[in-house]
Amino acid sequence: MSTLEKIVFAALVLAVIGGGYWWWKSQTPAPLPVAPVAAPAAPPPEPEPAIQHPIEQAPVAAGEAPKPLPALAESDSAAAEALAGLAPQGKLPDFIISKLLVRHIVATVDNLPRDKVSMNLWPVKPAAGVFMVAGTPDGKVIAPENSARYVPYIRFMESLDIKKVAAMYVHFYPLFQEAYRDLGYPKGYFNDRLIVVIDHLLATPEVSGAMRLEQPKVLYEFADPVLKETSAGQQILLRIGRENELKVKTKLRELRKEITRQAPKG
Repeated sequence: MSTLEKIVFAALVLAVIGGGYWWWKSQTPAPLPVAPVAAPAAPPPEPEPAIQHPIEQAPVAAGEAPKPLPALAESDSAAAEALAGLAPQGKLPDFIISKLLVRHIVATVDNLPRDKVSMNLWPVKPAAGVFMVAGTPDGKVIAPENSARYVPYIRFMESLDIKKVAAMYVHFYPLFQEAYRDLGYPKGYFNDRLIVVIDHLLATPEVSGAMRLEQPKVLYEFADPVLKETSAGQQILLRIGRENELKVKTKLRELRKEITRQAPKG
């Protein structure tokens, strides 16, 4: 039934009801008043999702006043300065993008378990050079030397004291939470999402030996159907090489322990 037919049908129904009511009123005495029927109660609001991994307020040393946080829109320099303070050289490497740092970290974390991650939202620049492929009798594989492209990122990660990283994260947590809600999760809790993503990345398959590739169009894909179905975040760990992957996973376990005070399952 088209929209016009529905409108005409509704009008006819109202006309029949109105005409029948007029005829019934003219033939019978006025009915006794009837008490109005109470409207059904509105359904109760959905409960707020339970927080699984609450973030406690950052501790403050005796005699010190807590440092006020900037507004999220004005937090770039403060966040970048705090992160630079954790690096041994006291400055950020060139591949860190300080603009919209908190927002981009939140967006990237949220996207890692999905099929695609927007490069425009990354808090780091892409690795230098091009993705390196080697030919074998069994087909194309990721070249062993490709993992060297990610060494600067791995070295910076390994230079960071995870306890200090966790402390910085806790201090800035209200901004991370605000950015997460602005992302479209008004009732979400970013630290819970972060733990889910860490566990997802830790579950990345650990492949020994060369990973065979195929090129159906422009980009390379894993030939193994299992690897092909992995998320964007897991495929990043697979592409950077086994040794780099294990180092990243080690740091992720350390971070998870610091922000939850418990070890991952399994």
